[in-house]
This record gives sequence, C-alpha cells and structure tokens, in this order.
Amino acid sequence: MRDKLARRIAGAAFASSILLSGLVAGASTKDKAGTSLDPQNFGQIERGRYLAIAGDCASCHDAPGGQPYAGGRPIETPFGVVVGANITPDPDTGIGAWSDAAFVRALREGKGDHGQFLYPAMPYPYYTKVTERDALAIRAYLNTVEPVHNAVVSNKLPFPFDVREGMAAWNALYFKSGEFKPDPAKSAEWNRGAYLVEGLGHCGACHTPKTKLGGDDRAHALQGYALQGWFAPNITNDSERGLGGWSVADILTYLKAGHTAVTAATGIMGEEITLASSHMTDADLAAIATYLKDLPGQTSTPAAALSASDPRMTAGGAIYRDECSACHGMDGKGVPFLFPSLAGSPNVRSTDPASLIRVVIEGARSVATDKEPTSPGMPSFAWRLNDDEAAAVLTYIRNAWGSSAPAVDPHEVEQARARAAMAAGR
Repeated sequence: MRDKLARRIAGAAFASSILLSGLVAGASTKDKAGTSLDPQNFGQIERGRYLAIAGDCASCHDAPGGQPYAGGRPIETPFGVVVGANITPDPDTGIGAWSDAAFVRALREGKGDHGQFLYPAMPYPYYTKVTERDALAIRAYLNTVEPVHNAVVSNKLPFPFDVREGMAAWNALYFKSGEFKPDPAKSAEWNRGAYLVEGLGHCGACHTPKTKLGGDDRAHALQGYALQGWFAPNITNDSERGLGGWSVADILTYLKAGHTAVTAATGIMGEEITLASSHMTDADLAAIATYLKDLPGQTSTPAAALSASDPRMTAGGAIYRDECSACHGMDGKGVPFLFPSLAGSPNVRSTDPASLIRVVIEGARSVATDKEPTSPGMPSFAWRLNDDEAAAVLTYIRNAWGSSAPAVDPHEVEQARARAAMAAGR
C-alpha cells in the first residue's frame, strides 16, 4: 500500500502549489473536452495527480494486491456488488481508447464511452460539480499511469438492477447535472471547501442518508448513513452527534493524521485518510473544515438517558470495568492519541451503533499516517462476549458519563456477528 502511494504522490508538493494558486503552469488554452491534452504539460499532470488523490479514486479502482487504478475491487451496495473499473490507459481493457470528451462525460454525466449508463457507485452525482479543467487534469494524469491489461466486468448486480437502462429513471429522480458554482456571499476558503466536500471529495456518498432507491436524502445531507457494516457519522456542525464540539483545527488534524487527542479513524474512513486526505494540503483540509463547520445540520434532541439502575446499565458497567477500562479508563476518556475517548464522543452517541458493534465484534486497527504512525488497535471481543453482553456494554458506553443514546439491541449484535462470519468465509 505504501509503495503504491509513494508512486502516486511523487511530486505532490509541486502539485499542491499549483492547486493552491489556481493556475496550471503552461496550461493550454485549448483544454476543452474532445481536444487532445498536451502530454508534456507537466503542471496539468501533477495537478491531476493531486486531484485523483483528493478524489480518493484508488479506493474503488485499486483491488487488493493489484496494480494502481487497474480495477477489480468489489464494491458492496445495498442492491448487490459492482466492481471498480480499470481506468489505466490500456486501450483494450482500460480507458486508453477513450476520447477526452468521453472521459469528462463519464465523470460528470455518468455515461460510459459508448453512452451506456454508469451506476452511482461511481459517484458522478458528486463529480458532476468538478470543473472541466479539473476533469481534464485528472485524465492527463491517468494517461501517465502504467497501462494494465485487466478486463473487468463491473456489473455484478442481480436482476432487475443489472439493467442499466433503469438508471434513466434513477437519474431523473436523483441526478442533477451541473458544475459547482461558487457562492459570492461566502469566502474563497468556504467555496473551496464546498467544492471539495460536495464535488470531488464526494463526502455525501457515505455520510448522507439514502432513500430506498439509493438516492441522497438531501433534507438530511451529511447527517450520517450506515453502509458496509459501518456507520458514517454526522459531519455537520450538530452539537450532539456531529462536529459541533470540534474546531477547524481538530477537523484538519483528523483528516491529516487520522487521529486527534480523543478519536481515531478506522474502517472506511481510515482508508480514505490513508489514500486521500492525509496527502492533501493543509489549506485544502482547512477549507473542508471551514465548510463543514458552517453546516448547521439538524439540531439533535438527546435521547433520554437510561437509568443507572437499568439492568442493562448495571451489567454493562460491570463488563466495562472488567474488559474496557484498562485502555479507555473508568472515566471513559482513554489515552490521548492512543485509545479513543468514549465519554462525550458524538460517534458513540450516533443514531446507529453499527460501527461500535463492529469494532467490538471484529476488532479494528486505527489508521497509520506519517503524522501518527503508531496505528493502535482494539482486539475482537466476539469470543469473549455473547450478544447480550456486547449489547449491554455498548448500551452502558452510550449512556454513561453524561451521555444518552438509544440502547443497543442484542439482535443487532447477532446480525453483526453473522455478517462477520459471512465475510470471513468469502
């Protein structure tokens, strides 16, 4: 993984300076979709390299153990599995034979090289906001990666979801084409953050709740969503379950290092930080933080706290003392930059406890970055705790130290355990 990253981010400092200035050294005035890009325009290539990292393209287009951007990674959706496409410049199995116009259309309109509908696992509903100039810069960079002959069949969905023509109706409901338009009433930093969050960074793909048809519930944008056995938390400025207690500096540190004094990234977000945000400029991360802190979200009403005499609290407290307190402390505050604080954590109070259950059942290792290379982990307690015990201790954690959140149902733990067993048997 680190070798791949090293190849991708060589020259990133140069790319960053170009990106921040908003200029591409030597950029052609003819960089329009359908025209040829200058293969010697190194400024454009380096800009594209940075943008591909910022867009976290590798998360979907790199298969474990595979070549960069050669595709083949299964992507789990509520409707079945799709597979990340080969986007190397191989002319037969990649995008080497695509025109620039076809690439831009795929990125921003969700149409393949022959006009076929793409599935929104390729997040074109967000990438539509990417400027044509940035889209062409990404193409210029992808033209320079090693071509890999790797035929990928992306559509693994069951009937009727495998019928691509059905996406026409989905697009009519949930897709609005259009490049990002800056808000003149906001600062340049805010607008840069909005462009990254709403467009290239496609944060809503994980953090925005979805309808039954898989479209964004825009009324609750960025307020949290469960996917792939994790819960992507609320990242609005909600004071109860979002980022209301975080400063801009806290968010920047988290996105850069994967850790703050009170929390650590793991799972899907840990991968995003490893592959993308940890390699972005501080200025871009500060812009993201500035934008997120300006999103009021929906002010949450705290759930009624469970009584200390509740049998689940009594049992959970005893289990916590025996199994958890050595690392997280009897006060739930953990150890800064090592063991996350559970007391007062908005993630602990999330409406959906999926991530907490998963960590208890499967264990987890936090992300390792240049800023925080330790990568502490938590062991699995699946062998130690039965479903009732795991539910009790999580219910206690969610309602201790002045916090309040709905109790965890043992059935939810049972489902997580079954999911883990299924994944292990694949």
